[in-house]
Amino acid sequence: MITSTGNAQVKYLQQLQKKGKLRDEEGVFLIEGLRMFEETPAERIRKAYVSETFYQKQRKIVEEKQVSAEILSDSVFERVSATKTPQGILCIVTRREWTKEEILGAEHPFLMILDNLQDPGNLGTILRTAEGAGVTGILMSKDCVDIYNPKVIRSTMGSIYRMPFIYLENLEEFLPELKEYGITSYAAHLEGEHFYDEENYTDGCAFLIGNEGNGLRAEVTAKADRKIRIPMHGQVESLNAAMAAGILMYEVCRQRRK
Repeated sequence: MITSTGNAQVKYLQQLQKKGKLRDEEGVFLIEGLRMFEETPAERIRKAYVSETFYQKQRKIVEEKQVSAEILSDSVFERVSATKTPQGILCIVTRREWTKEEILGAEHPFLMILDNLQDPGNLGTILRTAEGAGVTGILMSKDCVDIYNPKVIRSTMGSIYRMPFIYLENLEEFLPELKEYGITSYAAHLEGEHFYDEENYTDGCAFLIGNEGNGLRAEVTAKADRKIRIPMHGQVESLNAAMAAGILMYEVCRQRRK
């Protein structure tokens, strides 16, 4: 059992929690909590770390997963955890990479394209909602929040393992490629010509969702095939990005169930 915060493994975990660049270099990310541990494919767990108390209570669950596990004293585990109330289990997980061709070439493509999204909770919620609504892939501008940010991972509740995604080096240059795959792009915009439920999404479609504060950049909006809007009442000008994305995703889900 590791009882010192000076241990090399402990220092490594602390660096992984703080530094996205290190996570990128190592090709890993961190997950915490029993639910996320259960959701994670065993073959992708590089190593698990558990608190002494957790291991005493949940040893069988860890052993059934057949993964390498290191026990930390409760006080040491608190130092490597990214949560205020640690559940007692943390894992280093190997990333999976998708290609643009895999995502665009999906049968009946249904995509979410995110432009400069910055809130980790929004991104995680969009991934989780996307899985539920039947989205086939998520594409993000390179300046979006890091999808491997621990807050994003927690918000996905496991969807991070099942929802294909990639970052795009240049979103504006990419958008015209959608037509080659028979995909119509829709910009969620306050100046949309039609309400979102007046369009037909039964064929290939992609929705552009913009930054929480500024919306879609003008140069990105200009590359969309159509602009759509969600009706608003009162003095509210816009919705939370994840909420707006959810409304659009479930309209596609509704139409495709017919």
